[in-house]
Amino acid sequence: MSWLDLHMHTHFSDDGTYSPEELMELCAQSGVRVAAVSDHNCTRSVARTVRHARSLGIECIPAVELDCTYQGIDLHLLGYWIDPDHPGFAQTEQAIQEQEQLAGEQRIQLAYSMGFQFDAEPLRREKGGIVTGEMIAEAALAQDPENPALLPYRPGGARSDNPYVNIYWDFFSQGKPGYVPVAFQSLEEAVTLVRSAGGLPVLAHPGNNIHEDTALLHGIVEQGVRGIEAYSSYHSPEQVTFYVQQAEMLSVAVSCGSDFHGKIKPGITLGGFNCGGQEAELLRGLQEALQKLPPTKL
Repeated sequence: MSWLDLHMHTHFSDDGTYSPEELMELCAQSGVRVAAVSDHNCTRSVARTVRHARSLGIECIPAVELDCTYQGIDLHLLGYWIDPDHPGFAQTEQAIQEQEQLAGEQRIQLAYSMGFQFDAEPLRREKGGIVTGEMIAEAALAQDPENPALLPYRPGGARSDNPYVNIYWDFFSQGKPGYVPVAFQSLEEAVTLVRSAGGLPVLAHPGNNIHEDTALLHGIVEQGVRGIEAYSSYHSPEQVTFYVQQAEMLSVAVSCGSDFHGKIKPGITLGGFNCGGQEAELLRGLQEALQKLPPTKL
């Protein structure tokens, strides 16, 4: 278990489980001493999280995770050491929330068309009309016991380690039959927002989105990304090695994070990745990368 975890979510993310205070208590129990809470397109949890972390002796880095696109591919961009009060974050959150409320209903109908059976009414009420693929997955697994398509996600199945998020990747992610497009900002715009808020832009879990496409990765870094989350709960040892080597080649920092959410990703634990005891080196590398950036805060 690592004492450094730079990717986790509170319930301010539409797919998070815990309050800021509960999450920091879990960090303390797990031995995480330096954390970055990076909610999806939202910085409203930062002040509470930082305040409670301080009371527990935890350093909490103000952060965010922005949805964005590059060459038609959906990406996640982490921003570390941001000013959470930058108005661009509230504007981003509002724009995406409005789209996600419409997309949620479309996801429900697509799930029905794929043969999933579940009661959608509780889902519509849970997050103010935002219904994610993971929420549908949880409901379907509980209410559709005879569906053969769900067998791999039940205990003992090949995809049962993180069943809700695996159903999301297999049925509701980009390119899958339940995918509903949302107009995210471009990667360039996301990088500009993070930089204008004084932060360091870092590419999250690239193995999920771009796999080992070297040319694509290099193009992404050229947009101003200054770090790569090589150590991730999602990455195989081979992917970790690949992304560490690419970060060195591209002269960008290496980051690490569990992407802990709570109940939708039960196989993911805080600090639950192996970075070989390099926490201090990784943190120092990210801090140095931030210091090298020219001041651009507006």
